[in-house]
Amino acid sequence: MSHFRFRICVIFWVFLSVNYRAHSADLTPKITYFYDGDTVKIKDAFSEYKLRLTDIDAPERNQIYGKTARRALINLCENADVRVYVMGKDRYKRNVGKLICNNQDASVYMVKNGHAWFNKHYSMDYTLDLAEEESRANQLGLWKQKNPTPPWLWRQKNPH
Repeated sequence: MSHFRFRICVIFWVFLSVNYRAHSADLTPKITYFYDGDTVKIKDAFSEYKLRLTDIDAPERNQIYGKTARRALINLCENADVRVYVMGKDRYKRNVGKLICNNQDASVYMVKNGHAWFNKHYSMDYTLDLAEEESRANQLGLWKQKNPTPPWLWRQKNPH
């Protein structure tokens, strides 16, 4: 009889461990849509929501360099191992947070490669400040343009 109980316990344990792995995989966030170079749609086990990357501002989709910035974020994060840290909401009630794709901070990547501006008005992140200085000095990405228009100025002239 004890041999029978042992088998039942082993079968039960295997069932639980397989079931646990299946559920834990569902908790991994996935990016379901890239709006532009600083905003994505995230789906996790509990909900689907829009996430605005913290501390940066990328060109809008219809702005010069906007499609290139969006493509850069797609290249970094599509099919990547994704981690999301929602840090709060902005004045428009959007989720704002860190997006990590294959252990790379997407905000740092976008600024360092000249695909976005460091948003100095809302952050004092020294890493991003240096990344922007470096990408400007090396004329990377949007800094190849003579006078790129920051997205916040472009939005003022081109309201939705």
